[in-house]
Amino acid sequence: MKFKRRVRQDIDVNMTPLIDVVFLLLIFFMVSTTFTKESRLGINLPEADVSEQVLADDYNVEVQIDANGIFRVANITLGNNDLSTIRAALQVQLQSKLHGAKSDANPSLTITADAATAHQFVVSTMDIAGQLGFSKLQITTLKDESK
Repeated sequence: MKFKRRVRQDIDVNMTPLIDVVFLLLIFFMVSTTFTKESRLGINLPEADVSEQVLADDYNVEVQIDANGIFRVANITLGNNDLSTIRAALQVQLQSKLHGAKSDANPSLTITADAATAHQFVVSTMDIAGQLGFSKLQITTLKDESK
């Protein structure tokens, strides 16, 4: 008997489907992952080297904001830092300044904020002042006593 020899086939593994599945999984995880990068700006607030003394006049309303967000309008501490409270206090001061004014002078607003004060408080105060009709705005700096 004569047997036929079988032809041996080389065994190979097709890697294409495996690579396709790996790439699909990679794309799935890249799309489903959320990348959050919180960016914050470090702001160094300026200090005045030469200070010019601001003269207190009768038509000036002063707003002081400390590092904790406590507002003082004309040396009266406000109960909270709500925008409606700040608006009401500024409106009362504006009305009293306009009522006592001898001329058509528009009162000015002076904002004094601590260096560690959140910038949002200063911007909100400026926005309220603009809505109430203050046209003169001053931002004061505190002289550094350590120099």
